[in-house]
Amino acid sequence: MSAILTNKSKKYLFTSESVGEGHPDKLCDQISDAILDYCLTLDPNAHVACETFSTTNFILVGGEIGFQDKSVDLDAFNREVEKIARGVALDIGYNSPEVGLDGAHCIFENRLHAQSADINQGVVGSGLAEYEGQQGAGDQGMMFGFACNETPSLMPAPVYYSHQILLRAHELRHSGKIKWLRPDAKSQVTIEYDENHKPLRIDAIVVSHQHDDKVSREELEKTIKEEIIKPVLEPTGLLDENTKFYINPTGRFVTGGPDGDAGLTGRKIIVDTYGGMGRHGGGAFSGKDPSKVDRSAAYMARYIAKNIVAAQLADRAEVELAYAIGVPFPVSIMIDTFGTEKVAVSKIEEAVKKVFDCTPAGITKTLNLKQPIYRKTASYGHFGREGFPWEKTDKVEELKAAVK
Repeated sequence: MSAILTNKSKKYLFTSESVGEGHPDKLCDQISDAILDYCLTLDPNAHVACETFSTTNFILVGGEIGFQDKSVDLDAFNREVEKIARGVALDIGYNSPEVGLDGAHCIFENRLHAQSADINQGVVGSGLAEYEGQQGAGDQGMMFGFACNETPSLMPAPVYYSHQILLRAHELRHSGKIKWLRPDAKSQVTIEYDENHKPLRIDAIVVSHQHDDKVSREELEKTIKEEIIKPVLEPTGLLDENTKFYINPTGRFVTGGPDGDAGLTGRKIIVDTYGGMGRHGGGAFSGKDPSKVDRSAAYMARYIAKNIVAAQLADRAEVELAYAIGVPFPVSIMIDTFGTEKVAVSKIEEAVKKVFDCTPAGITKTLNLKQPIYRKTASYGHFGREGFPWEKTDKVEELKAAVK
């Protein structure tokens, strides 16, 4: 992606997508993260790797749970897991087979089991003697964070506006203002950029939203365009007379949710991050506690990148952190500013190392990640929405001071 962004010499198009909370993969992400949240309320030090699968009339949860607090009642926990999974489906709007799933009455299976002791000893610092007592990374791998000055949230415009369209649809569906909307939905925004990577205009918009079978095609197209798309995108000034609109381009989207397509945790990683504008590491986020650097280090990398751009040290920034399982510090830190830096990149790198604690324990402490905040992350993107600790820009002054 670095080469793509720095070698453009003319206008180009870039497209990103989003999916709604009722997309079958997002249903699974939210169930996995709701179970994680419950684990953290029982034991803030719980180790969780929870996966969910859904299809017609069926939800399955599996994976590994390790409570450090041995007083947790596992029988009561397993009973609550089923209530949580069904409750998430019902909250989304999956309350009958006609809409894609009946959360109250579908078949449910629980295949959660205890965490591997081999993994646990590396995480808690009882594995290799040289790291005794220090929290190690829960896995090896590399994680990326990205920020740019295209939007107020310092997110790439295509994915940011794709999310905003579906958030608007979410509000109108849950409020009952558009009664024929059903839970499943997807959006896509194509933006034309100039040679300096600045958004010029919106070239195309795609919205596919599940609906009941009574609404006419004419009403559906008009309502989605006038009540959902335009209120979000007209204030940007990027719509013009040549913007193309594709609304439910298959012509019909009545069958949706797990009845239309199977769902699985962790299958929408590009939707979850930067829409392809920034790179993504090897792991998904949902269902994983913060000892898994797949998740926590990706949050830290976004936190660092956003503060770099907010401090006006660069217009774009990508941060890579890499870890080895059981090792209590990153094995590498890389920063790419795509030629937009205002000071030497080497100075930014040194400032980042000085200001941010990128050890697994330091990340968890800095971002306060042992709190039950994760279900909210699992739809409409993990980044670019206020309220999450990794979206703060509270290190701007420290970074500015450190580069001088």
